[in-house]
Amino acid sequence: MTSSLLTVLALLAGLLSLGVWVGLSLFGVGAGSLLLFRSMPVDKLLGQISFNATTVPELIALPLFILMGEILFRTELSRSLFQGLAPWTSRLPGKLLHVNVLGCTLFAAISGSSAATTATVGRMTLTELTRRGYDRKLAMGSLAGAGTLGFLIPPSVIMIIYGVLAEVSILKLFIAGILPGFLLALAYMVYLGVRAALQADATPDTEDSFSWGERMRGLVELGPVVFLILMILGSMYGGIASPTEAAAIGVLGAIIISAWQRTLNRATLSAAFMAAVRTSSMVGLIIAGAVFLSVAMGFLGIPRAVAEAIAALELGPMGLVLMLILVYGLLGCVLEGLSMIVMTLPITLPLIVAAGFDPLWFGVFLVLVVEMAQITPPVGFNLFVIQGMTGEPLGRISRAALPFFVIMILFTLLLALFPQIALFLPAQVTLKG
Repeated sequence: MTSSLLTVLALLAGLLSLGVWVGLSLFGVGAGSLLLFRSMPVDKLLGQISFNATTVPELIALPLFILMGEILFRTELSRSLFQGLAPWTSRLPGKLLHVNVLGCTLFAAISGSSAATTATVGRMTLTELTRRGYDRKLAMGSLAGAGTLGFLIPPSVIMIIYGVLAEVSILKLFIAGILPGFLLALAYMVYLGVRAALQADATPDTEDSFSWGERMRGLVELGPVVFLILMILGSMYGGIASPTEAAAIGVLGAIIISAWQRTLNRATLSAAFMAAVRTSSMVGLIIAGAVFLSVAMGFLGIPRAVAEAIAALELGPMGLVLMLILVYGLLGCVLEGLSMIVMTLPITLPLIVAAGFDPLWFGVFLVLVVEMAQITPPVGFNLFVIQGMTGEPLGRISRAALPFFVIMILFTLLLALFPQIALFLPAQVTLKG
């Protein structure tokens, strides 16, 4: 087992370091390992596994949610979110810095993507907060941290992929992410309030004054976002639609919003479709490659051997959680979140189940550690998104995001101590599909 495991790791590291696409690297490692250590028809196995992995009915929701996010990214929702939320946050400790958190929370409920959430909200807030005299570092850090909520608050692309691979209800995963998502957003807001109280120059001395008329107009600006949230989440949690049906409803809602804001035209729609095709193709290739590698590792006996080795350490449930946080934290420095999940799930899921944790809980846990990877240098994607918008050095953005990274670690430990944070709501609701 040791030789096969080392071969798998060496092949994977070599292919990734050469810049080979992640999906193709996974196929290459799986095929190469089987050719070296097993005598079997690899080509037939590869074809069968690839077809089965990419024709799961639940995966239909994935390109639809991606398309919805691409359409919304090309609307004026960033302006609507800022103008709608600013009048209601001006009296809070931290003032308009909370727009980053609240804006990301709202957009996450219609996006499913961390990068799209960060880019859409930050496109307006970073410029406005800097212009109004808010601490730039705190504005960037809060955006980087809050942008990760795009994975946790449903609908979530990562949750769809985990649900398919782990054979867990996607609807239950979606509802399991609601309470942790809002609590994590609240933790960010508490930190911003405390930080603003302790740091005199975090917010400008001048008062952001808004009349009640402006506050009411702000609610109108939030109307399109609330409309889409009710369409998507309301249809699912009301038992009217499955995730796939809700995704189709979301695409229709995004087109309606784009038309209402006068941003819908042939160019934007074509760009949205092409971007969705590219992203969906990339994700599909990674999923197929990951499933094939998982099957290959199963034939080589690697997951069972690793599980036995970790069991021999006699770690308690919390010890196992701490070890996984450390391992995923290190992986987040060199891999993006989707790759982390699909490559490690065949090994980590059996360990978690054996330790007595619910696979539904583990889905939320994985999303949290993937969120950490989004703001972990040198490959944290949210950091690159913010760098592209601000031109700031990656190191400065990483330091700005560090407090929010720590908050995520503490919140993940809290979730491990109190699993009902994720499991309470799914147990209360009967869902369709």
